[in-house]
Amino acid sequence: MASNDSETDHSGMIAEMALQLCGSDFRLHGRSADHGLDCIGLAAQCLAAAGIQCDIPTGYSIRSGSVEQIEEAMSLAGFTALSPGNPEQEGDIILVRPSPIQWHLMVKTEDGFVHAHAGLGQVVFTPGATQWPIEKIFRLTER
Repeated sequence: MASNDSETDHSGMIAEMALQLCGSDFRLHGRSADHGLDCIGLAAQCLAAAGIQCDIPTGYSIRSGSVEQIEEAMSLAGFTALSPGNPEQEGDIILVRPSPIQWHLMVKTEDGFVHAHAGLGQVVFTPGATQWPIEKIFRLTER
């Protein structure tokens, strides 16, 4: 299915906001660049920049949740879940598995990924392919 201009614009806005947030501090449950972001806060800020309203999960730990919970939340925000192996596109929200007990969201940009890196203490851009196994690719559904 071909992308329409609206979808392309939203995806570009998501990726652009992710890049603008690079350098923001990491903070678990963080929801703003001024006070820090976690991976869910990063995704929420990117969606808001594209005019996409969604309920942001709260009360989670850094090592909790399930693919089903994440998929449901992303579906409600207007995203379609794709399996690993599909080519990622700019503006996709990527669910990766850094460890057997941890999930992590990343934003796909043209040349890599942006994510809230707890170990480095900030939102970072990582060029090229992701170092972690991809569990799901969330792509904005045509609006």
